[in-house]
Formats: sequence, C-alpha cells, structure tokens
Amino acid sequence: MSPDDDIPPNDIPPQDIPDDEHSARLLLKEMGQSEALLQPIGQAALALAILEAPAAKLATYDAHLARLGTDVRDMVGAGSITHLPVEEVRSAIAHVIYGLHGYQGDHETYDDLQNANLIRVIDRRRGLPVALGILVITVARGLGVEAVGLDFPGHFLVRIDCGGERCVIDPFNGAKAMDASELRRLLKAALGAEAELETRHYEPALDKDVLLRLQNNLKLRLIQRQEVERAAEIVEAMLMIAPERAVLWREAGLLNAHVGNLQTAILALETYVQRETRDGPKREAAELLAELQRKIN
Repeated sequence: MSPDDDIPPNDIPPQDIPDDEHSARLLLKEMGQSEALLQPIGQAALALAILEAPAAKLATYDAHLARLGTDVRDMVGAGSITHLPVEEVRSAIAHVIYGLHGYQGDHETYDDLQNANLIRVIDRRRGLPVALGILVITVARGLGVEAVGLDFPGHFLVRIDCGGERCVIDPFNGAKAMDASELRRLLKAALGAEAELETRHYEPALDKDVLLRLQNNLKLRLIQRQEVERAAEIVEAMLMIAPERAVLWREAGLLNAHVGNLQTAILALETYVQRETRDGPKREAAELLAELQRKIN
C-alpha cells in the first residue's frame, strides 16, 4: 500500500485481471476519490462482491437489479412514483423483492459469509440486513424515490421518503414498516433498557458507511474463523472506497503483520501514523512500525 496515492496496490498486472474484476476495482477507487454523499451503492456492492467471486458476471447481476425496479414500476403503473403515498411505494417494493423474487433475511444461517456478498445474496435470495437493505435502496432510488440507510444500533434499517411522507423499514423482515414502538424495542435490545429514541437514530448513514458496514461483517467473521489473510483482503477493498479512514490503515497494518506480509503492513502503518491525531494510538502504531522495520532490515 502506498501512502502517496491512498489506494491499495493491485499485485496483478491490469492486462491479466478479468474484465469484470478490473472494472470493479476502478469503480471502487473512483468512489474512494469522490466526495459525493450518494453513490451507486448497488453497483458498488456488486463490485465488492466480484472481488470475492471473480467468476461471476457483473452484467447479469446489474440486469437483475434493473429487473427489480422494472417490476415495481409495472406494479404501481405509469406516472410519477414519487407522488404516491409512501406506504404504497413501500408495499410495492416489499411485494416485488420479498414476494415475487423470494428474498428473505437469513435467520437460520445468519453468520454464513455468503450473506454479506451481494452476488451470493442474489443467487441465494437471502442475506444480512445491510445486504438486503442495499437492494431496497437501489430499487427505490432507481424509481426516483429518496432512500437512505440508517446506522441504527444493532440492526440496519432503511428510510424512504415519498409523497411528502417518510417511512422506516426493516429489510431483514420483508421490508416491514417500523413504528416508533418497534424502533424503541430494537434500540433497547441493542443498548439496554434505559436507551431512548433520539433524532440521531433517524439520521442517514453515508453510502460509504453502509458499504463499510457490509464489508465489516465479512471481516469480523473471517477473523473469527482465523482466515486472517482473507480478512486483510477485505480491508484492502474497504480502503479502495474509504482511503481517508485512518482506522482502516491501522487494521490493514495489523492484519498483514499477523500473516507475515511485513512490507505491506509497514506501508499501511506508515500511512496510519501520518493520519492519526490521537497520541496514544499513534504512539502504539509507531512502536509496532519500528518493530516491523527492524525485522526486515
């Protein structure tokens, strides 16, 4: 990793990368250089997925996302969807994604790695809340409906705005509309009985943060399975879309050091030390960096 361009290097010469994987890397790096709040979140999630499933064809899955949107539009009829009542739009999206196309939250094998890979989610029609939420957001935005992820404690939710109304929905449970009492129950389950709903719980998450949350699910499960090298690859993909996040450089350094990729670890930690502003974490990283540099000298 080079601190000069903030983007993890690609060890494979561009001409030897499959076209879809090369396109995926370009899209993710472009996102990493963009300051836009809204991003092509569905295509970015597919790009992340193709790095884990290089034999898949992006065009096939892009077409499926488009088909979901077409089916919703056919269901609600001609005219501007953005003027319809929000409940009618939510119901149509839910019927198409979860009814017609059979998606569901994977309650039985929640920790399956496939649940956080959008390609596998589409293949299996099941996934984690954030993966299914990305589907809902992509379909809604394709119809001109405002849709954002909510970084709700313990459970990813989606908010849609349409016809002058707003609705919070649970993508893991059939795009069910969530009222205040249900949101309060979720919050207390995550944070304790004293927790109460606040305005910040309704604030939208950046699209980058939604994608990082998706990848973080993969990273944590791989670490639990002691597949540290694969976890390091996930962090490198996360750095493509968020090279400004210092903590990711630290994670890349620690994971690569753990598997013996010392030069890569050193470059990542050098970048982290340059960006970290807190004295304690910066000092700890600098000490580890010096230790790794001694090992290769």
